[in-house]
Amino acid sequence: MTVAAPPVPHYVPAPVATETLEYADLAVIDLAKFGTREGKAKLTAEVRSAMKDKGFFYVINHGLTQQETDRMFDIANVPLAQVSEEEKHKFDGKMQQTGSYQGYKPRQYWHVDNGVRDQIEHYNMNKNLQRKDHPNALKPYLSEVQEFIKYNHFNILFPLLKLLALGMGFDENTFIPLHNFDATGETFLRFMKYYPRTEDDEQKTKNVWLKGHTDFGSVSILWSQPVTALQLICPDGKWRYVSHIPNALVINAGDALEFMSGGFYKATIHRVIQPPPSQQGAQRLGVFYFAMPDDNVKIHPLPNAQEWEERRFSDEDAPTMEEYRKGRIIAYGNSETKKLDGKENVEVQMIGKVLVKHYN
Repeated sequence: MTVAAPPVPHYVPAPVATETLEYADLAVIDLAKFGTREGKAKLTAEVRSAMKDKGFFYVINHGLTQQETDRMFDIANVPLAQVSEEEKHKFDGKMQQTGSYQGYKPRQYWHVDNGVRDQIEHYNMNKNLQRKDHPNALKPYLSEVQEFIKYNHFNILFPLLKLLALGMGFDENTFIPLHNFDATGETFLRFMKYYPRTEDDEQKTKNVWLKGHTDFGSVSILWSQPVTALQLICPDGKWRYVSHIPNALVINAGDALEFMSGGFYKATIHRVIQPPPSQQGAQRLGVFYFAMPDDNVKIHPLPNAQEWEERRFSDEDAPTMEEYRKGRIIAYGNSETKKLDGKENVEVQMIGKVLVKHYN
């Protein structure tokens, strides 16, 4: 990628947290090693171990400079900060009706807990930017955004999918035909901002901004940013923070990868909570690339995949990616959940014939 005109207002993120916090010990994957046979073999073992151990890891040396990354964060702020509420309404994604994240998700759309609704806004773009129109303020940057999407897909996602396949003892291209760039599907880029909440809302939700959940796609790519709020459940059952590494990526597995691998890789439970005191009051701007198999892919275990310790559904009941993502999007934050027997902090709901859990 190359940094290019036109100019864009610079987004200044919050300074890093000054507190001493408990961070998850996550592997750091150097993607520059992917280009050699020896490097690929080493990365295969590292990614396999990281994904099976914690389901989260960092990626460095992905090929984009800090300057290019900073510019994409500048662009990410445009549809959130420089578009009027009236125009945003025209591009409302209407997720409950469409089962798609394309367009805006407005603030206060999801119920968090005890009557408190979220303060999260995001603008989502399908990997094919031509599928929808976009706000006027974003249009001068769409060619760069499309280039960035392609870079995420071919230069980051595909190498990771190859390493994940090799880690299962499969041909490295096993997952690639299931993630066609030009096929019908909902792989998308997200620009997202978390806004500060009132102290009353923090108390009612016990400082939880987004409940513990798993992503529903295959691989999630988060471009690291400094506001410390993302946590994951570690193997010992404790919530720990994900640290910020400048110009690094944070990678995690989603449900579709768990389903297709037969549980060899497990979707990772994570949540977002109120930042520590040194960052409270700051906005949290994020850039994400959420990869999903093509809409028509049945997301059941691949041939010879390891079986789940506790099978989630039969092959006959396996949803397509389209069915599953529509169900998850429509239901999340807007449909009834119930407490799981014996688990006070676990809530469940059925998406088709798949039991989905949320961790409060």
